[in-house]
Amino acid sequence: MELSLTRPVAFTRNKSLSYPKSDFVPSVSFWNNKSCKSDYTKSLKSKNVSLTITAAIKHVRDPSLDKHVVKQNKIRFVQKLKTLLLSKPKHYMPLHILGKCRSYLSLAKPRSLVSMIHRYPTIFELFTIPLPPTPLNATKTLPQLCVRLTPAAASLANEESKLKTAMSDSLANKLVKLVMLSSHHRLLLSKLVHIGPDLGLPANFRSRLCNAYPDKFKTVDTSYGRALELVSFDIGLAQPLPVPEVESLGLIVDRPLKFNRLRLRRGLNVRRHHEEYLMKFQQITDVCPYRTKVDEFPKESIQAEKRACEVVREVLGMMVEKRTLIDHLTHFRKEFGLSNKLRAMLLRHPELFYVSLKGQRDSVFLVEAYDDNGKLLKKDESSIIKDRLFDLVKEGKRMRRERRVSFKNGFNYGDTVINQDYDSLDETDDDLMEGLDDLFESDDGDSEISDEEVAASIESLRLVEDGEFWSTNNECLEPW
Repeated sequence: MELSLTRPVAFTRNKSLSYPKSDFVPSVSFWNNKSCKSDYTKSLKSKNVSLTITAAIKHVRDPSLDKHVVKQNKIRFVQKLKTLLLSKPKHYMPLHILGKCRSYLSLAKPRSLVSMIHRYPTIFELFTIPLPPTPLNATKTLPQLCVRLTPAAASLANEESKLKTAMSDSLANKLVKLVMLSSHHRLLLSKLVHIGPDLGLPANFRSRLCNAYPDKFKTVDTSYGRALELVSFDIGLAQPLPVPEVESLGLIVDRPLKFNRLRLRRGLNVRRHHEEYLMKFQQITDVCPYRTKVDEFPKESIQAEKRACEVVREVLGMMVEKRTLIDHLTHFRKEFGLSNKLRAMLLRHPELFYVSLKGQRDSVFLVEAYDDNGKLLKKDESSIIKDRLFDLVKEGKRMRRERRVSFKNGFNYGDTVINQDYDSLDETDDDLMEGLDDLFESDDGDSEISDEEVAASIESLRLVEDGEFWSTNNECLEPW
């Protein structure tokens, strides 16, 4: 990373100045010569001086790890809409209500909500229900358009719910270890919501999981809101992650190396002074983050950084995919005793962490949990459910591609929302920006769906239910 600072140099008269010894700035004897000084001043007035400052740490991208963030961004809309639908008793929502949740879905106002639902035909489906009795002066007489999960997506959501119920003991242990890392053995529930999906917690963990284990933790009221407090310190769970095994170098003679060796990701090189610092950092005695307090080490010392790295390593080790957003970690800076320059610390230790710049916010990976090809060494059962969800999304993409081919062959199915959806969408829109983490945190009352969009959607649904579409030659065609 290079920063170029271009500013004109100004001089102050009748003042004694001390000039640093540098090859760029002339020496003091140079300024004693009036002719040299005048020529140098004229040259400075004619042009600006450019100074280039080069950072000591250069960020190197890893495409094998960046692809996980890109994959997550492609199904972010699916996961958020699925969470909204499953939060309802009957697992469906009318579109005029869903239109008020655009901020949570990270969907800009010009973007059609119905077209986004049509992008995932294997996950969501539209249907109509009759409107309830309304006054005589009501203006909306159309049936009510709603969205729900498809049978395949509903079955997968049911399996995920059963899996998280069966894993409730291990999820509770994760919460216990997370609270034990805090300085006062207490964490706000509003902060735990941010990393709840990364930990594999269910959406209702605040009301169910936090109250199901009174022998481990309890919820208390604080001046900042409801918090999860530890009941008793579990010594059995206060064990840090084991040190990863060092792979054999395949030497003919099995003997210890003469020089210490720093193991980095494939294709990553660091500068000499940075490498020496990392090797000295490895030689420091390991610090247990559960038994060591923040006050035991001076601030900005190498021992304090050693403890901070161990804390972040423990937190990432609890995640389902061994990664999370850096913003999520900064929420717990005070509780975990982390430095204000957390991102700089993560970049300073590429042997432990990798910072991905993909997406609207940066993510951090635990390097030891992935191989050189970017694959998780040990997959969690929750990540397997997520892979199956992504397979459904790819199946829907294949269906949309087949429909585009049918359009190119000269078929015309009328001016419906389906035609508008598959002709106007761009593949780059898959990478959605990130939105809010709390449901209905900021509703947009002006984000309702227009009546024309609802009418066109209902008309397309009627054609599908009747089993026919119409071409320009007035020939009846069977739907695909």
